[in-house]
Amino acid sequence: MEALGLIRATMTEFSEVEESTVQVFLSMVEPLVSKKKFGRLYQQALAYLAAHKMKLAGLGKQSRLGTVGDTIGISSVSEGKVSVSFSNSQTGNTALDSEYGLTVYGMQFLQLRRSCTVSILSAGGIRDGG
Repeated sequence: MEALGLIRATMTEFSEVEESTVQVFLSMVEPLVSKKKFGRLYQQALAYLAAHKMKLAGLGKQSRLGTVGDTIGISSVSEGKVSVSFSNSQTGNTALDSEYGLTVYGMQFLQLRRSCTVSILSAGGIRDGG
């Protein structure tokens, strides 16, 4: 299934976003996603990354606090006698990847990327001096 179809079928919070707008976001992230690296999961990676960018742009369902972009840097919210704290930990993410931890779609993109990354192992051992 193409990325647009995946967004429409599984990310219903974007159902009110016009198709042309979704296509713009897909076009924006396309150069950032490697067909070679993601292989058969390429369309899914495009969908997650486009949804992440749309969410950051304020599209989709909004929380009581506004858009995700409005809440960046907020670590707690209080109303009356109720206070809620948020986890801001980006454990395991590099500074470049920390943005992806701001949305569920970004985290899903990272998980997909990790599953497509092959670790490099050295089969050689340490040579004895002799």
